[in-house]
Amino acid sequence: MFPVARAAQSLVARGIQHTTVRQAHRKHEPTFHDKYGTMVLLGGAAMFSAVWGYVFTTLKIEWGFSPVGRITPSEWRE
Repeated sequence: MFPVARAAQSLVARGIQHTTVRQAHRKHEPTFHDKYGTMVLLGGAAMFSAVWGYVFTTLKIEWGFSPVGRITPSEWRE
């Protein structure tokens, strides 16, 4: 390997090592997602369930999907 390339490679490697050491010693500050992520997720799931539960219980939905035996033809009028 050429001496210039070897020197450039060692400089890049040393820079990466300094960056990782600096980040490892820094204190981790909790972000919004660290603080409230689970609560937001649970709140959204509860809201979703409540809204769809309300919709399904107030609509007049017949849960039998087959109309066989339920629909009788009406008499034809002329």
